[in-house]
Amino acid sequence: MTGALQHSSLNGAQTVAPLAQFFIPAAASLQERRPRTLKHGDTFAVFDHNGDVLSGPGSPEGLFHRDTRYLSQYYLTICGERPMLLSSTLRDDNATLTCDLTNPDLHDELGRCLIAHDSIHMRRTRFLWQGCCYERLALRNFDETAHDITLEIAFEADFADIFEVRGAQRPERGRQLLPEVNAAHVLLSYRGLDHNPRSTALRFDPAPARLEAGKAVYRLTLAPGEARALFIEIGCDVNGVEDPPSQLFFRSLREARHALRRSSSRAAAVQSSNEIFNETIRRSISDLYMLMTDTETGPYPYAGVPWFSTVFGRDALITAWEMLWLDPAVARGVLLHLAENQAGELDPDTDAEPGKILHEVRYGEMAETGEVPFRRYYGSVDSTPLFVMLAGAYFERTGDRAGLERLWPHIRRAIDWIERHGDRDGDGFIEYGRRNDNGLTNQGWKDSHDAVFHADGRLARGPIALCEVQGYVHAARLAAAHMARELGDDAFALSQERKAEKLKASFDTTFWDDEMGTYVLALDGDKRPCRVRSSNTGHLLWTGIVRRDRADRLVHGLMGPSSFCGWGIRTVAACQARYNPMSYHNGSVWPHDNALIGAGLARYGFRAEAARIFEGIFSAATYIDLRRLPELFCGFPRRDTQGPTFYPVACTPQAWAAGAPLLLLQACLGLRFDAQAGQVIFDQPILPEFLGEVELRNLRLGEGTVDIALRRSGDHHVSADILRRDGPVRVIVTI
Repeated sequence: MTGALQHSSLNGAQTVAPLAQFFIPAAASLQERRPRTLKHGDTFAVFDHNGDVLSGPGSPEGLFHRDTRYLSQYYLTICGERPMLLSSTLRDDNATLTCDLTNPDLHDELGRCLIAHDSIHMRRTRFLWQGCCYERLALRNFDETAHDITLEIAFEADFADIFEVRGAQRPERGRQLLPEVNAAHVLLSYRGLDHNPRSTALRFDPAPARLEAGKAVYRLTLAPGEARALFIEIGCDVNGVEDPPSQLFFRSLREARHALRRSSSRAAAVQSSNEIFNETIRRSISDLYMLMTDTETGPYPYAGVPWFSTVFGRDALITAWEMLWLDPAVARGVLLHLAENQAGELDPDTDAEPGKILHEVRYGEMAETGEVPFRRYYGSVDSTPLFVMLAGAYFERTGDRAGLERLWPHIRRAIDWIERHGDRDGDGFIEYGRRNDNGLTNQGWKDSHDAVFHADGRLARGPIALCEVQGYVHAARLAAAHMARELGDDAFALSQERKAEKLKASFDTTFWDDEMGTYVLALDGDKRPCRVRSSNTGHLLWTGIVRRDRADRLVHGLMGPSSFCGWGIRTVAACQARYNPMSYHNGSVWPHDNALIGAGLARYGFRAEAARIFEGIFSAATYIDLRRLPELFCGFPRRDTQGPTFYPVACTPQAWAAGAPLLLLQACLGLRFDAQAGQVIFDQPILPEFLGEVELRNLRLGEGTVDIALRRSGDHHVSADILRRDGPVRVIVTI
C-alpha cells in the first residue's frame, strides 16, 4: 500500500539523519483538525474548518500542485482577530468548500466594544480548477449601524516538496526568488535544485488598500445591511491570465461543476431505504470522482489526499476493481495508463524489470533530483498480477474486444515478468526484494517496514513470498487464459491454466498450516513460514486459490474475535506478537482490505459473513465526519454506543477506502456480468440488516441499461423488480 512510505527507511547519500526518510510524523492528528479537502487534476488543497492554511510540523495543510506546496500559509483576520466559525461544509459532490464565519467582539485599545459579535457575516466559497484555487469572500453587515472594518489575509509559499511536508530532512534546498508585487497581484517564486522554477500567483479583485509580499489588507466601510464581495485567485505556475478574478470565479465554477457532472454521469446510481447509507454511498462516489484525474488514456483515480495524490499502480487497480460494476470506464483508463508506463528494461535504481507495472509516480523536486526514488518507481510485487486480473475482469464486464486487443501485448509482458523476474529462485512462487538500498523494504500492500514478521515478532528477511501475491498470480493466469482463448491463442491459454493449477496445489502444500487452521503470512528468504494470522489470507478467497475444504476453517479464523473486531477484520490478529491496534499495518482495520475479503467470502458462499463485514464498515462510517471512510482506523474492539478509534494520520479521502462500500454491496448482492450473453446476474443476493431495499439505476451493459430494485423479506430472502430496461440486456436472479 502507499502508506509504506510512512515507515520505510532510506539509506542513500542524501540522508542527513538515521530517521526513516519517508516517515509521516504524527505531530498533528488529522482527525483532531478534521481538515477540508479539495482536489482537481494534479492540484489539491487541505484547509482547516475556517478555510485557513496554518501549516506546521506534521500538518498537511496547504495548496499543493504536482507534489509541491505552493501555499503554506493563508490566514484571514478581521480587525486583528480570527473570525468565529459558524459552519464549514463541502458540497455533496465535493465541488466547493463553503465556510461561514462571523466576527468576535471587537474592541478598541481602551477595551471598549466597537463591534458586537455576530454583526458581520463572512462566507468563503472556494474551489479548484486547472491549477488554480478560486475564492469569493462575501461580507454582510447585519448590524443597525455602519462599521469600519479591516480585513487582512496573510499568506506565504514555502514550495516544500511533499516529502519535506511529510517529515523528510534535506541537507539543502533551492532558493526563494524575489517576490513581485503590484497593486492587485503578488508573484512568489522558487527555483529548486532540479533547476525548475515554480511560482504562486495571487490576484485580488478589487485591489486591496495595501498589498505586500506576504499580506493583503482591505479597509471597508459597511453600511447597515450592506454586502460586499472580494475575489482572490491563487494560481500554481499560471501564465498571463488577464480576466479579473471576479469574472473567472463564476466562469471557472460553472466549468468545474459541469466537468464533475460529466465524469460522474457514467456511474450507476445507488439509492436505499437507509438515508444514512445513502449519505455514505454518495460521499464515497463523490470522493472517487474528486480523486479522478483525466489522463490521455482516460480517467485515473489518484490514491488519496494528502500524502498520495498521484498515480499509484496497486491502489488504482484495486479502486477500479471496486468500481467496475458501477463505471467500467475507470478500469479501462487505469489499464491503458499503466500499460503505457509498463517497465521496458532492467533498472535497479527504480526496481524496474521488463513487463513490471508501476508502483508510484512523483513530480516534485526531491523526485527529480533523486533524493527519493519515486520519480517513476516500480517497487510493488503485486501491481503486475493485479493488472492482469483487472484486465480479465474488465473484459468479462464489458466485452470490449478492441480494448483487449490493445492491452494484450502488455498482458503478455506482465505474464512474462511473473515467469522471468517475479520468481527469483525458481520455486514457483513470486518473491520481492528491493534492488537498491533506496527502495521500499516491503513491496506488498502492507509495505511498512515491520509488516512481515515471524510468530515470535522477528522481522522476516527477504526475498519474501507473500501469501496473497500467490493468489493474485493464480487468478492472473486464469484471467490470461480466458482472454487468450477469446483471441484464439488456445495453446497459451492451456499453458496458463496448467500453471495456475500447479500453483494452486503447491501453494496449498507449502502455505497451509494445519495447526493454525489458516495459511501463513509469507515465506521468508530462507523459505521459513511466517506463522502469523493476518488479513492477507482473506485475499486468497477473493482470488479463488483456496481449496473448498479449507474455506470453513479459514473463514472461522477471520471472523473470530481475535481478527474481527466488530468494525472489520484486523490486518493482524490480536493474538500475534506484533499486534498493536494503533499501528499502521499490524492490527488496524482498512476498509479496502475488508472489501476484498468480503468479495472473497461471497465467492465461497459466505455471504452472511460478508454482510457482517459490510455492517461493520458502514457503522464505522456513521461516526465519521462527512460519512467519509478514511484510509484506516484503529483495531480496538467495538464498544456499544461508541464509534471507532481513529488513526491520527490516515488519508481522507482515500480512493480504495471510498470504493469499499461499492464492492461490499456487490459482494452481498452476488452481482456479476456476462457481457457476451448480455446478462446482469444477481446470484443468491442478500441484504444486510441495515438495508431493507436497494435500487440500482442506470446499470449499463453494452448498449443496454437497466434499473432494478432489490428488497429484503425475512432473514435471507431477497426479491428483485426490474423498474426500467432499455436495450439488449437481461436480468437473471438466482435464489
